[in-house]
Amino acid sequence: MNVFRKFLSDNRRSLTGWTLAIAAVAAMYAGFWPTIGGNADMLKAMESYPDAIKQAFHMEDMSTPASYLGSSVFGLLIPMLVAIFAIAYGVKAIAGDEEAGTLDLTLAHPVGRLALALQRFGAIAVGLAVVGGGVLLAMLALRGPADLGRITVGDFIATCLQLALFGLVFAGLAYAVGAATGRKTLALATGAAAVVVSYLADSFFVQVDALTWTERLSPFEWYIGGEPLKHGVQWGDSALLLGVSLTLVALGTWRFHRRDIAV
Repeated sequence: MNVFRKFLSDNRRSLTGWTLAIAAVAAMYAGFWPTIGGNADMLKAMESYPDAIKQAFHMEDMSTPASYLGSSVFGLLIPMLVAIFAIAYGVKAIAGDEEAGTLDLTLAHPVGRLALALQRFGAIAVGLAVVGGGVLLAMLALRGPADLGRITVGDFIATCLQLALFGLVFAGLAYAVGAATGRKTLALATGAAAVVVSYLADSFFVQVDALTWTERLSPFEWYIGGEPLKHGVQWGDSALLLGVSLTLVALGTWRFHRRDIAV
């Protein structure tokens, strides 16, 4: 039984829908750049925003395509959508079937727990790569029409790569909690809480002197803090995102391999 292929096949419509939706949202907001970048009054109005607001939403500089996309597209909305997608699929990998009472039926086939878990998470990683690829294609299609030519193709690739790795962290967390406990609600809640806290650590907590250290623990910081839209792949941050993801998967799989499954 090829669990990897079956998981992708069973979720192909959902994956296609998510990819098209996220790419469409990214394209829509990226398409606003000519209007915003060419509107001096709007840029001046943004400069008058309180520093706390500009820092929280990465709006310190909106005068270049990379700065605009880093704030409006890749700074909040798109990573949030990717995180939601990742958590939903991470929960589905083990906990979804277990709560539905179908996991034991799947394991009745000639497939072990370890193979089932790792192949399903591998399929999730492929799904995130597809989503990241969809966003990349949308950005490349708009490079000329939306006057985004100052951002190189390599920098777009770097950003979408780190976007996919960012999603992998939250997929790994939801997967790990679901695999360790078999509880779908707990996995969803843990993933959602982690996204919110991570964003706050990267945006609002840094404005409190006693909490500035939390930024270094935020996947948002690892993903976008090095400004891959300007500086290309941040290999240290990418390795950190991947390392945390693999650690979470390993812990969840270890626990799943040793516990009883609900039937």
